[in-house]
This record gives sequence, structure tokens and C-alpha cells, in this order.
Amino acid sequence: MDGRMGGWMDGRMGGWTGGWEDGWMDGWEDGWEKGWMDGWEDGWMDERMDGWMGGRMVGWLGGRMGGWMGGRMGGWMDGRMGGWMGGWMDGWMDGRMDGW
Repeated sequence: MDGRMGGWMDGRMGGWTGGWEDGWMDGWEDGWEKGWMDGWEDGWMDERMDGWMGGRMVGWLGGRMGGWMGGRMGGWMDGRMGGWMGGWMDGWMDGRMDGW
């Protein structure tokens, strides 16, 4: 993630909160912060999305999410995910994203 994505926090993603889809925090699905952090779970983590990763994600919006926005990702890379998108995310939590 350090090269092709420019660190996920400053490359072509524009910082994940100001680049992708007009900034995941104010453009994706009518407001990432408004839905994802407020009550989008009825679709994102339920039947409609089937856990986003086919059941393995049960917890992404539940208890395992604990520190996504305050605690250096807490359980985002809980191991069961093996790298968000397979091996593609292998550098997301190995130090290169320090302080995400």
C-alpha cells in the first residue's frame, strides 16, 4: 500500500477522507460520516451487504471496529481479514501506515 496507493493517506486517494469518491467522508453513499458513523449499519453490516466480505466482516461496524476513528485502527486488521482485500492490503497495518 506504500507505493501503488501512495500510502493510502496522501496518494491518489487524496487521504481517504478527501479524495476517493469525493472523499469517503462526504461523498460516498450520500455521506460516509453521516451513514457509516451514524447508522448505515442497517445496510452496510446487515443482509444487504452480507457483511461486506461475505460474513467474515461481522464486526467491522460492531465491536471490532472499536478504534477505527480513534485508537490506530484497533481491530480493523483483526487477522480474520488477512488484509482487507486479500494480500493487496498487506502493508496497511505493518508500520507504513503508522498513525492512520
